[in-house]
Amino acid sequence: MKMNKKILFSSVIATLLFMSGCADKTTNMDITKKYNECNTQLKECQTNLQNKNDEIAKLQNELNLEKQKVASTKNELNQCKAEVLRLPRTGLTLLPPQAKPGECFARVVIPPKYEYQKVKVLVDEGGERVVTIPPKYRWVTKKVLVREAGEKLITIPPVYKTVTEKVLVSPETEKEVVVKPAKYKWVTEKVMVEPAHTVWKRGASLYEGKNNQILDKKFNPETGEIMCLVEVPAKYKYIKKRIMVEPPVVKKVKVPAVYKTITKRVLVKPAQTKVVKIPAVYKTIKVRELVEPAKVVREPIPPKYAYITKRVKVRDIEYKWMPIICKTNLTPGLVKKLQTKLKKLGYYKGPIDSIYGPKTQKAVNEYQKDKGLAQGALTIETAKSLNIIK
Repeated sequence: MKMNKKILFSSVIATLLFMSGCADKTTNMDITKKYNECNTQLKECQTNLQNKNDEIAKLQNELNLEKQKVASTKNELNQCKAEVLRLPRTGLTLLPPQAKPGECFARVVIPPKYEYQKVKVLVDEGGERVVTIPPKYRWVTKKVLVREAGEKLITIPPVYKTVTEKVLVSPETEKEVVVKPAKYKWVTEKVMVEPAHTVWKRGASLYEGKNNQILDKKFNPETGEIMCLVEVPAKYKYIKKRIMVEPPVVKKVKVPAVYKTITKRVLVKPAQTKVVKIPAVYKTIKVRELVEPAKVVREPIPPKYAYITKRVKVRDIEYKWMPIICKTNLTPGLVKKLQTKLKKLGYYKGPIDSIYGPKTQKAVNEYQKDKGLAQGALTIETAKSLNIIK
């Protein structure tokens, strides 16, 4: 619980810091949006924490009930151990007191007696509930600086004027004019294509026939071959070409200069710069102002109790001498009545044979255990309970 309270307190402080930061740095709509988001997150954290606390309380209650059951079982076990240890020291006399002739007694065990009672147990120890009271705000009007005062550098553009000017496009020159064109005629001319030259060619041997076949087998062709230097004559071809017969008649003529009138901009005043002061700009806005900060209130949670049904021991186990029916006073007719009665009640499963055997003894013990009677033998008390004797 302490750890959960610390976590909740830390989350509340972080939320308040976050909301205050939002209020200082954002606009009106942003502050409202951030506040709603923070408030939603805070409620979710509180809901999750409450659910965790409920689960922890439920588990704690179950653990307490289990502890109580274990403690009750442990106490019963300790009592049984103590009773077993007290068996040799039961305080019974060696012989039954005030016995009459013809009576039989036996040392019997009277089992402990239990009752079911309603007991008030602690279900929830209680504690504290942490409740967060959200902060309170109000809307106020404030004058906010939007832009600080400063200076601005303004550029004054240059001043130009338009003037007209005559510009020389091409100077005065001379050019040749053909008065009489030239005369040409076609002539045929022999032109050498390839000059005369000599080449080496392979010659034929006296021992070779057609297709270079060797006629004399004694001749070895690998010893050398015959080469002849042959003269190749020059090659010519005839071409037609145009030749000038009479040159052209040319005279020189003057070409006057060419001018052009253009319009151009002339700089009258160059560009300048000027410093201008800019006043500060303010804006009136509405701002949420914190009136009362968030609070953390601790509310006490009372403990819860519940009533459970618990098995409580009313009487401890006892050992005493009690009158019984033994072989001395046990007749077959009495055994028959006993078996018939026990079989009618559903304890005896054997035949009605008037013999007090192990099955009859087992049925008697089960009947005594269910009725809370003394166990260990067929007592007079058990016989009277079965209405087989008066």
